[in-house]
Formats: sequence, structure tokens, C-alpha cells
Amino acid sequence: QVQLVESGGGLVQPGGSLRLSCAASGSIFRIDNMAWYRQAPGKERELVADMTRGGATNYAISVAGRFTISRDNALNTVDLQMNSLKREDTAVYYCNAGVWDTVLGRRVWHWGQGTQVTVSS
Repeated sequence: QVQLVESGGGLVQPGGSLRLSCAASGSIFRIDNMAWYRQAPGKERELVADMTRGGATNYAISVAGRFTISRDNALNTVDLQMNSLKREDTAVYYCNAGVWDTVLGRRVWHWGQGTQVTVSS
């Protein structure tokens, strides 16, 4: 069983910064992609940023230049540094990880429970 636990959410004023962290634990052979998604009220969950095990990154256009994803393969963690936050960044942020399952012989996607980020003055 694999667990993802996020931390670091909260309330921040527009223009401020927050750093989200996610730690994976459990029976882990290898984590391939790690990502952050978000879901605002009344909207579908959307990809914010992802990162391959080799370090290649991908960002949503709405956050490019403001957010930075990073990971530590040895510790099985992924962070999201969020700068210049806007009201429209308000959402529940979810950690996502593609973990190689040696029994199934394929990648299995896991989700964290989510952490609330609220940008408001």
C-alpha cells in the first residue's frame, strides 16, 4: 500500500508565496512521474505541474513562471513552490504519483488527500 501525504496549504494574500510538500510512503519500488493537481469549487481537477523521475517538468500555462515543482527521488517527496499567488489559484491541491507495482507489472497512480490553498486579502 502507498500513501501520499500533503502539507503546507493555508491562507495567503495575493502576491504572497506558499510551499506545498508531499511525501510518499509504503511499499515503493520506484516512483515514475510525480505531479500536483488542483480543483477549485465547481471546476474539474486540473494538472498544475508534473515532473519525471529524470527531472523533466511540465507546467500549466496559468502557473508557468510563478510555480516551481521539485522532487527528491531518494526521499520520495515532491514539492511545489508557489510565488506571486493570485485569487484564482485558490483550490484544493492534490499530490499524484505514478508508482511502479512489481506485482502487477505496471504503473499505478496514487493520490493524496488534498490540501487547501486560499488566496485572499
